[in-house]
Amino acid sequence: MPQYTKNDPDSESKSLLEGQDRNNHLPLKYQLWNLAIVFSKLGATAFGGPAAHIAQIELEVVQKRQWLSREKLLDLLSISNLIPGPNSTELVIHVGLEQAGWQGAIVAGASFIVPAMFLVWGLAVIYVEYQTIPAIGWLLYGVKPVIIAIIIQSLWKLGRSGLKSILTWITGILVLALYFLNANEIALMLGAGIFVSLSRNWNSLKSPKSLSSFIFPFPILSVGTIATEVVPKNWIAVFLSFLKIGAVLYGSGYVLLAFVQQEFVDRNHWLTAQQLLDAVAIGQFTPGPVLTTATFIGYLLAGNLGAIAATLGIFLPAFILVPAINPFVSKLRKSHRTAGFFDGVNAASIGLMASVAWELGRGTLIDIWTIAVAIASLAILLKFPKINSAWLVIAGGAIGWLLKFNQ
Repeated sequence: MPQYTKNDPDSESKSLLEGQDRNNHLPLKYQLWNLAIVFSKLGATAFGGPAAHIAQIELEVVQKRQWLSREKLLDLLSISNLIPGPNSTELVIHVGLEQAGWQGAIVAGASFIVPAMFLVWGLAVIYVEYQTIPAIGWLLYGVKPVIIAIIIQSLWKLGRSGLKSILTWITGILVLALYFLNANEIALMLGAGIFVSLSRNWNSLKSPKSLSSFIFPFPILSVGTIATEVVPKNWIAVFLSFLKIGAVLYGSGYVLLAFVQQEFVDRNHWLTAQQLLDAVAIGQFTPGPVLTTATFIGYLLAGNLGAIAATLGIFLPAFILVPAINPFVSKLRKSHRTAGFFDGVNAASIGLMASVAWELGRGTLIDIWTIAVAIASLAILLKFPKINSAWLVIAGGAIGWLLKFNQ
């Protein structure tokens, strides 16, 4: 019998197979229950936006439970980045689909969304009543450095799996540099995939037809913006507006700001610019998907039914697109041509995560205390990789409270 050690790649493979085997032999209701527990916890505690969510998903799904390999998770993340919708939520739906079919997709996605939805909904009620946002800046002062540490740990883990060669390292670094030159995120990911695929397979190109098969390894969904007229403000109109946005929204949750500005402030005049900014702030101050900002806006526009309608509208396209494209992930990875494309997109995703970490770090690590919290959190995460990051988030909030109220 071979002896496996903690750092042995064969040991990691064995642990992954054992984790998958344990879960596959559970009755469906227990698999669904496990998905509900994991993703409802993340929905209630995952602060920091998509990059931090992906980091915590990797911790829960790959490191703790061995449901998926890191390579598989990166492939699912790459597909999520190439279709419209909220990336981290789509990744959650992918994981649920891999574990327990369409029922798993619904349970995982809903469990991730609903806790944040109810929290944002409650804050919307308070906002309408008092026309102000609860003062929680002191909490974020301590929480944000922890989020930076979580992202850095995830970058380290995903980078070891996703940057497999000098070519992918170069690609990731180029994407990082081009991002800071304001290049489009989707163009960077597609370009990285094409670059790696062409670089690996250039000698096999014999004709323009074969070249086109590399440049377009699979059909890319293109959905144009649908023109709308000014309509009465009710929950049905709110649902249709957010459904349209959810079907064409690429990039991070911050892109939502531009869509909502155009739809609800400029075109229909349903919101003021200040209300929009307050809604986005609430989305940033709460855990779970950033796009639950839609819940807040929906409540402002049409009350309780508006909150529900907006949430359903913004997330429904993800529940349709993910099952539609998920069956092709394994086939695309097995193809020599599209495998290179995936590796390039994986490298781009890691480069973009690094850029997000840098951007967040610049605004978060502003003094000796935030730097100390980030370093201590990262040291704990690296020393104890299976620790529940929610405890670190709570500890960070407590430290922020102590520091702010003792100044």
